[in-house]
Amino acid sequence: MTDDTTDDTTAAAGDGTAPGAGTTALLFPGQGTQQQGMGEPWRDTAAWSLVPELSELTGADVEELLLKADDETLRRTDLAQIAVFAVSLMAYEEAVRIGLAGRNAVCAGHSLGEYTALVAAGALTYRDAARLVAARGSAMRDAAGERDGTMAVLVGVEEEAVASAAEEARAAGDPVWVANLNCPGQVVVAGTGAGIEHAARLLQAPGVKLISIRVGGAFHSPLMAPAAERLEQALASVEFADTPGRVVANVDAAAHSGAADWPGLLARQLVSPVQWERSVGTLLGPLGCRRLVEIGPGKTLTGMVRRISKETERVTFNAPDAVGDPRG
Repeated sequence: MTDDTTDDTTAAAGDGTAPGAGTTALLFPGQGTQQQGMGEPWRDTAAWSLVPELSELTGADVEELLLKADDETLRRTDLAQIAVFAVSLMAYEEAVRIGLAGRNAVCAGHSLGEYTALVAAGALTYRDAARLVAARGSAMRDAAGERDGTMAVLVGVEEEAVASAAEEARAAGDPVWVANLNCPGQVVVAGTGAGIEHAARLLQAPGVKLISIRVGGAFHSPLMAPAAERLEQALASVEFADTPGRVVANVDAAAHSGAADWPGLLARQLVSPVQWERSVGTLLGPLGCRRLVEIGPGKTLTGMVRRISKETERVTFNAPDAVGDPRG
């Protein structure tokens, strides 16, 4: 159990089958939440039976990744994405089994987490999602190898200021873009090292901090255009379904239920900022959700939600015995 959860909120979260029908939404984390031994808590659950099939679908040894891979291996974007998806899928299946979550749910996923969200909403089978995750990770790794790039978090500065600084840096020949809009006062940027340093210099002020992220590419930026093109081909081979549930998309922070929407949204996601703060606003506003359940490794999204809306009920489910409301 994580250090910000408690044992006393284990009531079922409801199935969130449609806007207005329930008050719960499911949140799924993305890359960056992986860690060594992340599969260990799930070995004795029924959901662990998915592991051999996920290995076949992705071409990776998923059991090895989840139990034995070291931190260096898990920093590879293609392997990290498979590992995080596998644990998130197992966590979701266990959450359904114990009544914490339901099928056809109202969902949002952060970057990679959007694929698990689509499974939970009924838009995508887990088999197709696994294939797409593998294709996505491979395409992103190759694109990162073609053009050096990285990411960083700027803390203590607002979106408009960061966007302006990035534009000025690009005009000077140093590529950098806003990549994630996670929560108030936190903006992630992606680009070349020189581009990020240029933007950071323009934003220097008391209280502003730049924190490097150890990733292998400038994700959610135009530098991922080659990956988006490759992913489009994989997406064209998959059949999406219209869903009774809704998934709030990273690209536009709007709720979608139509099958035709997702191939374009998922390809655009690789070259567009993740609109996470606005996505949470859509869940809490138009969709009327009052309880947000983070399902999968870590507790990153729970922390973001706390900064976006302190009064919202938050539940973290990142291990079979970890159910809690960390509102305190």
